[in-house]
Amino acid sequence: MTPRGTDWSLALLVALLVATGVLTAFAGSPGSAWVFSLHGALGAAVAIVLVWKGQRVWARVVDPARWDGRTGFGLLAGVLVGAALASGFVWSAGGDLHLAGFGLLNWHWALGAVLGLIVLVHALLRAKRPRVRDLAGRRQLLASAGVTVGAVAFWQLQRPVAALFGLRGAKRRFTGSYEAASFQGNAFPSTSWVADSPREISPDHRVTVGGLCARPVAVRATQLDAGDELVATLDCTGGFYSTQRWRGARLGRLLDAARPAPSAGHVRVISYTGYRWDFGLEDARRLLLATHVGGEKLSHDHGAPVRLVAPGRRGFQWVKWVERIELHENLDAGAPAATVWSSFTSKGSGG
Repeated sequence: MTPRGTDWSLALLVALLVATGVLTAFAGSPGSAWVFSLHGALGAAVAIVLVWKGQRVWARVVDPARWDGRTGFGLLAGVLVGAALASGFVWSAGGDLHLAGFGLLNWHWALGAVLGLIVLVHALLRAKRPRVRDLAGRRQLLASAGVTVGAVAFWQLQRPVAALFGLRGAKRRFTGSYEAASFQGNAFPSTSWVADSPREISPDHRVTVGGLCARPVAVRATQLDAGDELVATLDCTGGFYSTQRWRGARLGRLLDAARPAPSAGHVRVISYTGYRWDFGLEDARRLLLATHVGGEKLSHDHGAPVRLVAPGRRGFQWVKWVERIELHENLDAGAPAATVWSSFTSKGSGG
């Protein structure tokens, strides 16, 4: 590859890594496993291209006399790329390290986000436009083909090699998560998307259904133990999954009782903290408002007295401490922001 072609290849690969990384946060069903496979293969491709990049710049890097205004930026980007790749590869192999109270996968997310921002700024302010010879030609085609084959081979061999050496990574789920306390009731890990930590909520807590409906509903949490059961896997973006038997009431029961208006197309499930997520009306009917897990009453840290169980969705969409169900006509564009700012409200912080 030409020097400029190498740089633009890295920028494109990093952009695709960031994009697929964001998509993994929403990919919880087996049908979306391709997102994780693509993300892993792109990581391997970046590692391969970095080898070419390193061969080209190594002499300049080790000789401070040859540094210029872009060298510091390049070194920072290189360190971030290396750290992001290393954290991902170590996690995939089964490593479970913690630094400053955050796990390896959390650091992988953070490093990837910072790297993506830096590459974007550089591309907008300093990058040189690619030329035809940087993108076309037999050598460029062969180089691209070689990177693609190498990246796919690496991804395909990763699990068999991990199994050969007895590494924990061979047993991870398609999302990259590792099993934790399945079918053991409240024993599975407790996490929050950001830092929601409300006070304990009374068992007399009421859950309401309102919005675009003919008959608003209000029920006590104790009344939601209707005997509906569901075996579902909570797969947390923090890196664990746990399959449990959940019990409570199908959300469809409450929605039918409220008699949604013809214009209602979306359901917002809202926490006591203000945290919320949006679901299509038909999808929402199949979800469960759980009061029990594994035959035990939900513990406070797992969302008692009522939490949402959303099979095929990542854990941050399983809203805890459910307080309100609202029927709306359109998608809730503000829900992603609510998952962040709820931790800074009085109720979200324990007030």
